[in-house]
Amino acid sequence: MRSGFVSIVGRPNVGKSTLLNAILGEKIAITTDKPQTTRNTIRGIYTKDDLQIVFIDTPGIHKPRNKLGDFMTGAALETFKETDAVIFITDGALDDGPGDRFIIDILKDADTPKIAVINKIDKMEPDRFRKIYEEYEGLGIFDHIIGVSALNGSNVDDVIDAAAGSMEEGPMYFPADMVTDDPVRFLVSEIIREKLLMYMNDEVPHGTAVEIEKYEEKEKITDISAVIYCEKKTHKGMIIGKGGRKLKGIGKSARQEIEALLGTKVFLQLWVKIRDNWRDSDIALSNFGYRQ
Repeated sequence: MRSGFVSIVGRPNVGKSTLLNAILGEKIAITTDKPQTTRNTIRGIYTKDDLQIVFIDTPGIHKPRNKLGDFMTGAALETFKETDAVIFITDGALDDGPGDRFIIDILKDADTPKIAVINKIDKMEPDRFRKIYEEYEGLGIFDHIIGVSALNGSNVDDVIDAAAGSMEEGPMYFPADMVTDDPVRFLVSEIIREKLLMYMNDEVPHGTAVEIEKYEEKEKITDISAVIYCEKKTHKGMIIGKGGRKLKGIGKSARQEIEALLGTKVFLQLWVKIRDNWRDSDIALSNFGYRQ
């Protein structure tokens, strides 16, 4: 068997989690149009015939503005040292902003095989794609450059094949039917956070965290209680909404997806609490799982 680990890195909001879900053929990483949706590294396990690749979805690499940002960027950069190949995903040219250049400078010094994935080709004119392709080809650091649409699955198989080319003989790290090693409680908390991101339209979601306080599997239903933490009293009111309607909408949407994940009925209770400046608190970050 050939096996190994591949990290997926890039700026915020370029489609890393969407690509991971497309590779696996099912959703294990939350996706929204909000930057910095992914906060932790998430491992997706692809197994087919005599091949097993563990893809590691990482937080978007960006200039940190708080300790949470430090953790997220550090978690992404740390994967460079641990994997057999790196997928660098972008959706634009190098001159579109400094973010890609920062990552490229780090990749230049890494001995790991590198795959450049140009995402969102379904939204690009052919001339623009060709310009971006030639730009990354000219860097001379990538073993493969592949244009994809992670959203509709175009050319995702080419990415898998390129990653497989870097895999060597090794053990089967996980059972063949396993698609992630993340605990169910973590997946549930991420689903709730995704719905929160989708229902809120400003900075509020980035100042929120979700903690599962109760997770009890009963005969015919799973009983879950979760707390949404925010940083300000005004944010709490916005999350709850007039007459509690916004929080109910978040809860209903999350419950439906959690039921699909678990294959059972779910009773979900959501609470909103305030924890001032938790993104700059070492204790709070540790409690919320944002510490290695």
